[in-house]
Amino acid sequence: MRSSNPIKQLFGQTAVYGLGIVLPRVLNYLLLTPFYTRIFPREEYGIITELYAYVVFLLVILTYGMETGFFRFANEKSDRNAVYSSALTSLFTTSVLFITAVLMFIKPVSAIVGYVNHEEYIRWLALIVAIDAFTAIPFARIRLLNKPAKYAIIRIIEVLVNIGLNGFFLYYCPNRMDSTEWLNTIYNPNIGVGYVLISNLVASIIKLILLSGEIIEAFKGKVDMGLLRKMLKYAYPLLIAGLAGTVNEALDRILLKHLLPIEVGPMAQLGIYGANFKLAVLMTLYVQMFKYAAEPFFFSKSGHKKARNLYADVLRFFMIPGLMVFLVVTLYIDYFKLFIGPDFRDGLDIVPVVLMANLIMGIFFNMSVWYKLTNKTWIGAILVFTGALVTILVNVLFIPSFGYRASAWGHLLCYSIMVVLSYLWSRRIYKIPYNVLRILLYIAIAVMIFGADLSFQQYIPEVAFYFKPIWILLAASFYVYMEREKWKIYRSN
Repeated sequence: MRSSNPIKQLFGQTAVYGLGIVLPRVLNYLLLTPFYTRIFPREEYGIITELYAYVVFLLVILTYGMETGFFRFANEKSDRNAVYSSALTSLFTTSVLFITAVLMFIKPVSAIVGYVNHEEYIRWLALIVAIDAFTAIPFARIRLLNKPAKYAIIRIIEVLVNIGLNGFFLYYCPNRMDSTEWLNTIYNPNIGVGYVLISNLVASIIKLILLSGEIIEAFKGKVDMGLLRKMLKYAYPLLIAGLAGTVNEALDRILLKHLLPIEVGPMAQLGIYGANFKLAVLMTLYVQMFKYAAEPFFFSKSGHKKARNLYADVLRFFMIPGLMVFLVVTLYIDYFKLFIGPDFRDGLDIVPVVLMANLIMGIFFNMSVWYKLTNKTWIGAILVFTGALVTILVNVLFIPSFGYRASAWGHLLCYSIMVVLSYLWSRRIYKIPYNVLRILLYIAIAVMIFGADLSFQQYIPEVAFYFKPIWILLAASFYVYMEREKWKIYRSN
C-alpha cells in the first residue's frame, strides 16, 4: 500500500531516481574524473571542460523547455499520447535541423569556437547533443509513468558503455598497440582527446536504441498542432530562462579561456577549475535527483488543499541533506581531493563555494514552483536573466585579476540574488509560507561548523581530525531536533 505521506513519497522517489541519475554520475566521477586528470595534462583537460560547457548551452536550446511543458500538459490533458507525440515530433524536427546546419557550416562553426583544426570535434559534439536532446522526452515519459527502474537501467548501460570505451581507447589501446597488431586498424593516437567524444557518441547511440520502444509509442498518438502551439507558448519563456541559466552554469568555462592573461596558461587554469568543480559533484547529484522527482510531484500536488504549506515544508526538508553533503565534502576534502590528479589540486579552495552555490541553486528550483503553477514562466525567465547579468559582470570584471576563483564566487552571488528576487516576487502573486529565518539558521550552522573545523586545523591540527565526525553528528542532531514536530505531523497522515 502506497504511503499517504507526501514528503516521504517525494524523497522516496528522489532515492529511486537516484539509481538512474546518481549511480551513472558517480561511476563517471569515481572512474572518469580521476582517469582524465591523470592521463591528460591540464591543457587537454581544459579542452574537455570547454567542449562540455558548449553542450550545456546546446541542450537547453534544443530542448527549449519542452520537458517541463510535457509534464505540465500531460497532467492536464486526458490524451497523454497526443501530448507525447507532439512534443517528440517537435524535438525530432529541431534536432535534425540542428545536425544538418552544423554539418553544412562546419568550417565557420569550428572557427567561431576556436577548433578550426579539429572540425571532427564539432561534428561529434553536434551528434551527441542532438541525440541527447531528442531522448529527453522519452525519458520524461518514463518519469511520468513512474518507471524509475527502466530509467535507471538505460542510464546505467549508457554510462558503462561510455566508461568502457574511454578505458579501451585511452588506456588499453595506447599500451597495447605495439604488441597487438589489429589495434592499428581501429586506433589512431593522433585523435587523443577526441576519443572522449567518440566514446560519448557511441554511448548516446546505444541509449537511443534502448529507448526505441518508448519512441515507437509516439506513433500511437497524433501530432496535435494546436496543442503543440500551446506547449511552445508555455515553454518558450523556459527556453529563455534555460539559456540564462546556462550562462550562470557554464559561461565561466568559456570566458576563462578568453579573459585570463596568456602568461598564466588559460587552458591549464580552465582544466584546474573544471576538475575542482567536479569535486562538488555530490551536491550537484543531490539537487539533480531531487529535481527529477520534484517537478512531476509539484504539479501533481497543485490541487492539494494545503499545497502551499507542503511546498514550504519540502524546501526545509530539502535543505537538511544538502547541508549535510556540504559538511561531509568540506570537512573531508583531504579524501575527496584524491579523485583528481595532483596537478589539479591548486583550486581546492573553490570547492566549498561551489557546493554552497549548487545548494542555493536547488533552493531556487524549489521556489520556481510558484511561477510554473501560475503559468507565469516569463517571470522565471526574468529572474534567471538577472542572474545571468550578474554572472557576466562578475566574470568579466574579476577573472583578469582573480582567475577561476572569481567564477566560483560568481556562481554563489548569482544564485543568491535569484533566490531573493524569486521569494520577494512570489509574495505578491503566489505566496508560499517559507520559514526564511529557519532556512538561514540552518545554512549559518553549517557555515559556522565549516569555519570551526578550519580553525581547528590551523591552531590544533593534532585533534582536528577527531572532531570532524563530532561536527557532523552535532549538525545532524540539531537539524533532526528542529524538524521533529513537523515530521511527526507528516508521519501521522
